[in-house]
Amino acid sequence: QVQLVESGGGLVQPGGSLRLSCAASGFTFSSYAMNWYRQAPGKERELVAGISSTGGMTNYAESVKGRFTISRDNAKNLVYLQMNSLKLEDTAVYYCRASGFRVYWGQGTQVTVSS
Repeated sequence: QVQLVESGGGLVQPGGSLRLSCAASGFTFSSYAMNWYRQAPGKERELVAGISSTGGMTNYAESVKGRFTISRDNAKNLVYLQMNSLKLEDTAVYYCRASGFRVYWGQGTQVTVSS
């Protein structure tokens, strides 16, 4: 069955870094664009970053440009989100999403930025 499993979340101080990973299985990963979304308490889920199926194109929310980097490894069915210079407002549950013929979501991983 289709699975998207996020990992790498945790507690980090402001200014710190984390790298999220999303492991995909059960579908043709290399045919799907991949996205990272996040949802903070009391807020709507928002798009953070996206990457095309080949990895040739990426896009970012304005709030994370220059700090976050999305990448993928189609040989390993993995997508990453490198998060640097983390801020308090980056605290959220981060979700991996695959979009193509169908749309799939992961269960999310908590990122907490706190001093």
